[in-house]
Amino acid sequence: MARTSVKTLPKTELVILDVVQGSTEWFEARLGIPSASKFGTIMASGKNGGESITRTEYLRRLAGEIITGRLAEETFKSSAMERGKEMEPEAIADYEKRNSVEVKRVGLGINFSGLKKCCASPDGLVGFDGGLETKTMRPDKMIPLLERGAGLQPEHRAQVFGNMLVFERDHWDFKIFYPGMPKFEVRVYRDESYIRDLHNSIEIFNFDLRNLVDKLRKMGATR
Repeated sequence: MARTSVKTLPKTELVILDVVQGSTEWFEARLGIPSASKFGTIMASGKNGGESITRTEYLRRLAGEIITGRLAEETFKSSAMERGKEMEPEAIADYEKRNSVEVKRVGLGINFSGLKKCCASPDGLVGFDGGLETKTMRPDKMIPLLERGAGLQPEHRAQVFGNMLVFERDHWDFKIFYPGMPKFEVRVYRDESYIRDLHNSIEIFNFDLRNLVDKLRKMGATR
């Protein structure tokens, strides 16, 4: 597994792992580490401002991975998720052609900064300052977004800004794609206030994760 240090800032280290997304090496490298695809879950609040059920479940999942050294089994993959994986290469090629740029494919980025240890597996990096996140969507669902000139969808906000946080980039392009449909691309620039909130949420999550792992070890966990 090759490691390349990309950028080092005070108390921060970004490391890119040259692994194939979805491979055994990729799963092993991200074991027990909060991932950008789950940053929305980490930031979610439950009723009356308490901890959300999904955050608690994710916390327990990662604690279990750390204790056992084994990845928690994925129990559900929707048809939309499967479609997105199948169409991802075509979506990236469409983006490159429309924008006359080259997308650098990335396996996994891990960002270390105090308690803020987190990772992301983006669809690619663009130039020195940008990145790309693609999603696919059925045409009938995509048409209303095109008609009203929609921007970044709220449910993808944490992931897109999380990619910027992990890879320390200034902007990120968000693309919704379906073959034959009009172009839907939004350039999202850094929102330092939101990224700071995200950073703090990850630190708190990792603090809670460490405490839960310590608790389990005191209860007799062997790792």
